[in-house]
Amino acid sequence: MLIQDTRAIITGGASGLGQAVAECIVAAGGRVALLDVNADAGNATVASLGSRAAFVATDVTSETAVDAAVASAVATMSGLNLAVNCAGVGWPKRLVGRDGPMPGEFFRKVIEINLVGTLLVCKAAAAVMQKNTPNTEGERGAIVMTASVAAFDGQVGQVAYAASKGGVSA
Repeated sequence: MLIQDTRAIITGGASGLGQAVAECIVAAGGRVALLDVNADAGNATVASLGSRAAFVATDVTSETAVDAAVASAVATMSGLNLAVNCAGVGWPKRLVGRDGPMPGEFFRKVIEINLVGTLLVCKAAAAVMQKNTPNTEGERGAIVMTASVAAFDGQVGQVAYAASKGGVSA
C-alpha cells in the first residue's frame, strides 16, 4: 500500500500516538479521519493537519457509534484502506490498594476502551475493506492494533491495562 493513497481512520487520533500517526500519513499525502472522544483536541488537531484530515467524535466502546463513525469517515474520504487503533487508557490502579479492592467497573471500563473498542473498530473497518478492489499488490487494506510490553510484563497498578493489552496482543 502506498502511503499517499492511504485513507485511514485513527482511533485516539486527537493526541499522542494517534496524532503522530495522523501527522505522518497526512505529510506523505494520505487522508485521515480522527476518531476520538475529545472534540476540542480533535478539532484542534484537524485544524493543524489541514484539508486532508477530518474529525469524527467517537466513543469506541459503543458499537453503534463506531459503525456510524466508520461510515462517516468512508463518506468523507471516499473510501477506507487503513485502520490504526491507538485509542486507549492506562489508568493505574492496584488489584487491592489502600482504598480496598479495585472496583470491577474500573477493570471493565479499561477492557471496554482498550480491547473491546479495538475489536469494534477492526470489524467495522474490515467489513468496508473487504469490498475494496485489490490494488496491484492484491491488498484491500490493513489494520494496525496497538498493544504494549505490559501485555507480557505488567507492572504494579497495571492489572486492567496489562489484561487489555494482552487481549489485543493475542
